[in-house]
Amino acid sequence: MLSLFLRRLALIPPLLLAMYTITFALAWLIPGNPLDNPEGRRPPPEVVEAMKKQYRLDDPVAFYFEYLGKASGVNWVLGNAPRPFDLGPSLRQPDWTVNEILRDALPVSVTLGCAAMLLALMIGLSAGVLSGLRPGGVVDSTGQMFALVGVSVPSFVIGALLLLIFSAKLGWFPVGGWGRVSNIVLPAIALSMPFAAVISRLVRVGMIEQMSAEYARTARAKGLSRGQVAVRHVLKNAFLPVLSWFGPATAVALTGSFVVEKVFAVPGLGRHFVDAVLGKDITLVMGITLTYGLVVALLNLSVDMLYAWIDPRIQQN
Repeated sequence: MLSLFLRRLALIPPLLLAMYTITFALAWLIPGNPLDNPEGRRPPPEVVEAMKKQYRLDDPVAFYFEYLGKASGVNWVLGNAPRPFDLGPSLRQPDWTVNEILRDALPVSVTLGCAAMLLALMIGLSAGVLSGLRPGGVVDSTGQMFALVGVSVPSFVIGALLLLIFSAKLGWFPVGGWGRVSNIVLPAIALSMPFAAVISRLVRVGMIEQMSAEYARTARAKGLSRGQVAVRHVLKNAFLPVLSWFGPATAVALTGSFVVEKVFAVPGLGRHFVDAVLGKDITLVMGITLTYGLVVALLNLSVDMLYAWIDPRIQQN
């Protein structure tokens, strides 16, 4: 387990470096000027030139290495920076640093993501198990229809429909915002539907395959019901494909769905990322992308360790 952990851990720095390089190149090529104010007006030319030199926007190579040194903590170790992991100021929000934006937005996205994944697990596992126990029946057909809709319909469409029905028409939930439990319900449902659909399909296939395995037939021959066999013996093995998928999926949910947060006016990472791309806020784009990459890497590492603990054969690979 320790050897597997160290091998997986050693892959994280080069992964983040590759993500940093690709994001830097794409962010630099985005049309627009990050020094324009939100109304589209530019400061005087002399102010623009001074700001370009201050933020290294006149030299992409210098910007690349200077920002990398600050973000990675290397500059702090060498004594060239006042604090480690400095992601710089936001170019479009001059009163805020990227670290401050992440500090405020990340807990919001994590709260929404946890609620969405918990809901997705509850719905997906229930639908997958019931469909897998009686393949071809009414419950199975209903579950497959649900999975098809969840996978096919974008989450922002589901979110818009939820807003139209439960906020605009019925008035049960607020249209948007954050700070109350009622603000979480609709965006969590919209964000959870695609994940619940995938979990349902994976668990259904696993249940059908495992229920026909030798150990399941032996348990049935000993007098256990289909439900008892499913819960006691089959579900753990059927859940393994979900576990390997769960790491990156959870990272997507925890760091926020870009469009869902924008639709529901949730002040999370996704909403900030959309605004940063539209405004070519390079430092904020880079900071959010690196944070997302780190979360994905750490969750994948956790899933690998959990998978190896459940199935010791993985430790040999």
